[in-house]
Amino acid sequence: MTISKLLLAASITGISLISCKQTASAPPVDDKVATVKHTINPEKVQTASFTITGMTCAIGCAKTIEEKLTDTDGVQKATVDFDKKLATVAYDSSLQNPESLTKIVESAADGKTYKVSDMIASK
Repeated sequence: MTISKLLLAASITGISLISCKQTASAPPVDDKVATVKHTINPEKVQTASFTITGMTCAIGCAKTIEEKLTDTDGVQKATVDFDKKLATVAYDSSLQNPESLTKIVESAADGKTYKVSDMIASK
């Protein structure tokens, strides 16, 4: 009985010594890069409407695309209607163009899921 108590005490002491080792940790790395959004010039605002195929749900697909477009520099407003498969984007034409909007949408997933068609850009 005494031997088992000694072994138990030695084990607990050994585990305590190993687990309580102080290690210096590196400071956390901030991998977020600060991005500056340009001011949108109201005189240069244009609207683009286009069809998006490949969306399978309103909450995941449509909202994700809408958020990516809205967060893009030069985009004033973006809406994506899942039922109609239609996106409407108001953007500053000096900062964005229909081709860049197409690239943003089509690269939102794996680059193969969403396809843009019937792009109509107007002022």
